Amino acid sequence: QVQLVESGGGLVQAGGSLNLSCAASGRTFSTAAMGWFRQAPGKEREFVATIRWSGGRTDYADSVKGRFTISGDSAKNTVYLQMNSLKPEDTAVYYCASASSLLKVYNSYGYDYWGQGTQVTVSS
Repeated sequence: QVQLVESGGGLVQAGGSLNLSCAASGRTFSTAAMGWFRQAPGKEREFVATIRWSGGRTDYADSVKGRFTISGDSAKNTVYLQMNSLKPEDTAVYYCASASSLLKVYNSYGYDYWGQGTQVTVSS
């Protein structure tokens, strides 16, 4: 089992920034990638960003590319999401997830464990 705990959400004005953190504990030795997803009210959970521990490759959804940056420290089992130039449409619950396989890192089905989520609200 892997436990994930997110922090750093909150209320921010459009154009502002937030930095989310996710700390993993438990059987983290099998983690191959970490990801961030988000879910807005009435919408499906969507991919935001992912980082692969081996090599550090990062990938982003088109909607956040150039504004969000995912980073992490595999030794500390921690992943971050720096969010800049936030827009009202970024408002959602943000979830951290871990994957033991690299086959489907752009899809929620590819992740084995999830955090409880942290609310991000961007006011216009």
